[in-house]
Amino acid sequence: MAMVVSSGPLSPSPLALPHRGGLVMAGERSGVGKTTVTLAILAALGQRSQRVQSFKVGPDYIDPMFHQRVTGRPCYNLDPVLTSPAYLQECFTRHCEGAEFVLVEGVMGLFDGASGLSEVASSAQVAKLLNLPVVLVVDCGRLARSVLAIIHGFRHFDADLRLAGVVLNRVASDRHREILSQALGAIDLPILGMLPRQTEITIPDRHLGLVPTAELTGLATLVDQLADFGRHHFDWAQLEPLLRRRSGPNLPSPDPPTSPAQSPLVRIALAQDAAFSFYYADALEFMTHLGVDWVPWSPLRDETLPEAIDGLYLGGGFPEMFAPTLAANLPLHRHLRRRIGAGLPTYAECGGLMYLAQSLADLSGQDWPMVGILPTRVGMGHPLTVGYRQASGLHPASLVPSGCSVWGHEFHHSQASPPPAQPLYALRRYDADHSHGQEGWQVGSVQASYLHLHWAGCPGVAQGFVDRCHRHRQD
Repeated sequence: MAMVVSSGPLSPSPLALPHRGGLVMAGERSGVGKTTVTLAILAALGQRSQRVQSFKVGPDYIDPMFHQRVTGRPCYNLDPVLTSPAYLQECFTRHCEGAEFVLVEGVMGLFDGASGLSEVASSAQVAKLLNLPVVLVVDCGRLARSVLAIIHGFRHFDADLRLAGVVLNRVASDRHREILSQALGAIDLPILGMLPRQTEITIPDRHLGLVPTAELTGLATLVDQLADFGRHHFDWAQLEPLLRRRSGPNLPSPDPPTSPAQSPLVRIALAQDAAFSFYYADALEFMTHLGVDWVPWSPLRDETLPEAIDGLYLGGGFPEMFAPTLAANLPLHRHLRRRIGAGLPTYAECGGLMYLAQSLADLSGQDWPMVGILPTRVGMGHPLTVGYRQASGLHPASLVPSGCSVWGHEFHHSQASPPPAQPLYALRRYDADHSHGQEGWQVGSVQASYLHLHWAGCPGVAQGFVDRCHRHRQD
C-alpha cells in the first residue's frame, strides 16, 4: 500500500474537546435552507458584535465567502478527510480564541459524509469531535405533524449526539405554525426558530452551487435583509446562550502544525480575483508559517506577474464564466509562457488547470484560447465529478512522489481532453478499493490537477512546493 503523506481519514479520532459554547447548524438534508438560516443568525449577531467566528464543515469554498462577508472574519473549513480529526480540533480551538459567538455550518444532511458506511466527514462526526450540540434545520414546506417523526428519528439515531433544538423553516401560515407547535409539544426539544416562507431573500446559484460573493452586487442590502430576518424569527433568549463562547481550559492539543519560518520568505503569486477564488483560509495561513509571502494578482486584470516572485499558485474558481476576458489578455499569456518556461514553480488545481490548458469551451460551447502550457483542451457540460479521492503519486519527481498518497477532493463539470499521457495520480474513491482512474499533469515546472488539496492536510507536499520556490530563487 502506498505511504500516506497526509493524515486524512486514516488517522484515529482524538478525544472530544471540552464544551465551551457554540453550535453546529445542520440540515436534515441538502436544500432545507441551512445556509440562509446560518447567514441570518451570523448577520443578526454581527450587528452587535465584531467577534462572531464561523466555521464550515466539509470542502466547500463558497459558503465561507458569505460567512466572511457577513462577519468580517475569515471562515475556516473543518474537514477531517482533507486534514485530520486532530488538526480539525486544533484549528477550531485556535480560531475560537477571543470570539464571543461561535457557529459551525454543517454539510448536506446531519449524518451525510464521505460514504454510506460511516459518519466520517459528516456534520455529526464534527459535532462530536468538537463536543458541540446540534440545531437541526427542518424544511416544513410540505409537511405538518410528520415533522415529529423526522425530528424523533434524528434525535435518537445517534445516542452520542446532542440535539439542542430545531429551526423550522418555510412555515406557510399561522395555522401551519400552530400545527407544528402542537406536534412538537410531544417531545421536550426547544423550537429555536420558526421561519416563514419568503421570497425576498435570494442568494443566486448556478452549476456548482452559490454564485461567489465577488460576482454579486447588492451584498450590503442582502446582509441587512438577513440580519433583519434573523432578529425577528429566532428565539434569541434560548439561542444566544448556546452560541456564546465561554472561557476555560482546553484539553491538551497538538501545537499548531508549524511555527513561523525563520528562513527568508519566498514570494508566491496567488491568483485572486472573480475567476480564481477557491482557497482555504487556514491553508494559506499554514503556508505563511512555512515562509510564504503571498502576493495577490489578477489573471483578469494584470498583464504580468508581480515582480520578484519565486512561485505561482493558480487555485480553483470559475474561469469558464470569464473565458472571454481571460482569453483576451494575450500579454499575460505570453508573459506566463515565458516565466513558466524559464522554470517558475507553478501549482494549479481545477480552475488553474483549465486556465493553463490550450483552450476552454464555455457553458455555451464556444472555444476560447487559454495560456497553452498543458497539452489538453477543456470543455464544460460534462456530468458532475465530485467526492473525496485518495491520490497515489505516479511520478518520482512530483510533489506527491511515487509510493506516496494524499487525500483531496474533486468538484467539477469540466473535462480535459486528451487526458495526460503520463498522469500525476492514480485515484481511488473514499469508499472503494478499486481505481477511479488517473489524472494530473506535470509539464516542466508545472504541476496541475483537478484535485483540490488542503496544504495543512499534506504538509510534506506544502513543504516540497516551498522548497522548490526557494531553489528557483537561488538559481
